Amino acid sequence: MNIHRRNFLQRSGLTALAFTGLQRLTAEGRTNARDGASLDARLEADFHGTLDLAPGFSYNAFSETGDTMDDGFLVPGLHDGMGAFAGPGGKTLLVRNHEMEATATTGSPFGGERALLRRIPRAKLYDAGRGKRPGLGGTTTLVYDTRTQRLERHFLSLAGTYRNCAGGVTPWGSWISCEEDVSTPNSGGQAPDDPMEQHHGFNFEVPASAEIGLVDPVPLKAMGRFNHEAIAVEPRSGVVYQTEDVGDGSFYRFIPDRPGRLIEGGRLQALKLRDQPRADTRNWSERIFVPGNRHAVEWVDIGNVESLDNDLRYQGYFEKGAARFGRGEGCWWGREAVFFACTNGGRKRKGQVWKYTPSLDEGKAGESKQPGHLELFIEPDDGALVENADNLTIAPWGDLILAEDGVSPHFIVGVTPEGKIYKLARTTLGELTGACFSPDGTTLFVNIQTPGVTVAITGPWQDLRATAI
Repeated sequence: MNIHRRNFLQRSGLTALAFTGLQRLTAEGRTNARDGASLDARLEADFHGTLDLAPGFSYNAFSETGDTMDDGFLVPGLHDGMGAFAGPGGKTLLVRNHEMEATATTGSPFGGERALLRRIPRAKLYDAGRGKRPGLGGTTTLVYDTRTQRLERHFLSLAGTYRNCAGGVTPWGSWISCEEDVSTPNSGGQAPDDPMEQHHGFNFEVPASAEIGLVDPVPLKAMGRFNHEAIAVEPRSGVVYQTEDVGDGSFYRFIPDRPGRLIEGGRLQALKLRDQPRADTRNWSERIFVPGNRHAVEWVDIGNVESLDNDLRYQGYFEKGAARFGRGEGCWWGREAVFFACTNGGRKRKGQVWKYTPSLDEGKAGESKQPGHLELFIEPDDGALVENADNLTIAPWGDLILAEDGVSPHFIVGVTPEGKIYKLARTTLGELTGACFSPDGTTLFVNIQTPGVTVAITGPWQDLRATAI
């Protein structure tokens, strides 16, 4: 077992405990608006107006939009999903997405008038836009020392893509960056002379490396063309699970022909409930799904995975009976299960968290006899506690960490294994994204999407539970 996979398994082993507490919290209905206000009041105001934190905690802000990086390019705007990896000499490697559109007027990594664009070989740009409108999304890689709490270097690592929203870490030490965009050349009402060169809506793999340089921008087309949000990898089988950020999306899995080698192709499938074909999991009109009920699933093959019509979810739902989900977003692998957030699920559209437990024969012929199961874990319907959970991760000590994608202010919310809650951070600047912990467990990295800055949060983690209610 390589070190990446071993660490991946060790760090993911705490998930079941944390989510048991979260389910208990939902079932008891213990929280209310007064509880939320009490938790809000415990956060200490930041003099600089960037990030209010729990008592005793501090942050270091770095790599802000427009800063000059070590490769000479500028930090792009709209910081989004992010993954943390063990780097050389005990350093932390962060691979960070940027949800930039090609038409953006600010936040370009290439500077004003695209002055820096000529420094990139054409082969390293997925969509150069004929030199007129290059893709401004992609990833940056950062080398951070948690012992000194200082950024050592940062650089562009994937260029020319559109709206890289979230993604996920792999057990083999790479970041899968997802395009939440299905643009095509001369489509969507664009002018005939639109300079777009490539079809979008794909995943890209970015190995975590401290060496400055751009990866080859190779789209993982077999994983499907749709509004990708996030992925999670089951480390034993190598099966990759994918969320789709649309109001009527599917939940997909990709079975690679060769685990760990996604570029070599595989099968794309959508989740279907055995007892409810064409299930609408959103609970918008009535609460059909309740926390704790388990539903056996099967997976249906998706054909024409590179369709230019953005219709993979319709193929799955209408033609093959796949389930429908409300804005699938954050996705994370824990012990024996995948957890994913649906940001506007639930009667009040405050969000849901789902759990999928794979079959022991996941992706193999035997899974029909012992299928995987889908289970609703939380549907809070109370914005005072959680307002549209998006990113989710697990702290090294077992607490569930949720990042909100609701109305301002935005919070980072913690849930203990016992089901108690606390609020760690608050900002009024913009959406909080990309929450992930350093491999040594000392630092929580979070992005503030607007104005575009990464923060490293440190403090007395062991004291947080004392503030939970």
